[in-house]
Amino acid sequence: MCSEFDIIHRYFRRSASNAVLGIGDDAALIASTTGIELAISTDTLVCGKHFFPEADPYNLGYKSLAVNLSDMAAMGAKPRWVLLTLTLPEDLVKQNIAWLSGFSDGFFALADLYHVELIGGDTTAGALNIGIQIIGEVAAGKALRRSGAKLDDDIWVSGEIGDAALALQHELGQFTLPAVEIEQCLPALRAPAARVELGQRLIGLAHGAIDISDGLMADLGHILAASGKAAWINMTDIPCSSVLKKYRQQSVAINCLLAGGDDYELCFTAPKINRRKIEMLSSELAIPLTRIGEIYSGEGLIVKDAQGNTMTLEIQGYDHFRF
Repeated sequence: MCSEFDIIHRYFRRSASNAVLGIGDDAALIASTTGIELAISTDTLVCGKHFFPEADPYNLGYKSLAVNLSDMAAMGAKPRWVLLTLTLPEDLVKQNIAWLSGFSDGFFALADLYHVELIGGDTTAGALNIGIQIIGEVAAGKALRRSGAKLDDDIWVSGEIGDAALALQHELGQFTLPAVEIEQCLPALRAPAARVELGQRLIGLAHGAIDISDGLMADLGHILAASGKAAWINMTDIPCSSVLKKYRQQSVAINCLLAGGDDYELCFTAPKINRRKIEMLSSELAIPLTRIGEIYSGEGLIVKDAQGNTMTLEIQGYDHFRF
């Protein structure tokens, strides 16, 4: 059986190249840079709440970092360093060392892609729980904020929305998809894209941004609340896959599009004068960027149907403490 320090040394310890001091001491050391602000975020993934106990460890390692990279993307920050806290069941460590190998492989596959350095954390015994703190850099005063939305801004969404939530509905047995369709939706749930480069390129183009983790309505609502604005969006303009389009008139699809969450796409607002530049950026990065609505003066969020009528909805985004 591995000890705590065996696990760290065998699966997670690497030499530090971007930090003054990495794993192996009481704290890591990173050097600050003049004119740079640090963007810091943390996320916790709990077994049975955020992922199934039988989840593939490689995908889990990959996704656990991806959701944190998404927070950096929403701020327009360049991710640099990460700390990892793992709470591991004793049986897993005793009987399933392959889990640790798979998890670390998935984690580092994404970390290496974005040149993010693991510089510390903690390992302990208990119910399976993954905690990550990520640190990024952004030019002073330039970070994208939820509070930045301006009157008459366009509202944009990257990629496609809803596949992760639809796949989860299938996995939970609440909605059945044919094999070919579930295979199309599962990657969005298991290995979401981190729009890191997009976030950085939106600085100077966008006013406000957020990543869609708890559902489009809830997360756009956070922008509106922080900015003191209202908005309308067109239901038919929300970008989605061919699978979701097939079920678009059904309540399950409406819920997935508006409140499903787990998308980790970016929702951002930008002045109309920047439409062409954003369209060019979409083409350059090969990432669909879709206008879905507009910011206006007032409070709240209106969702319009294909005829322009206000939809009556009783759905909300994800909330850990909504029982």
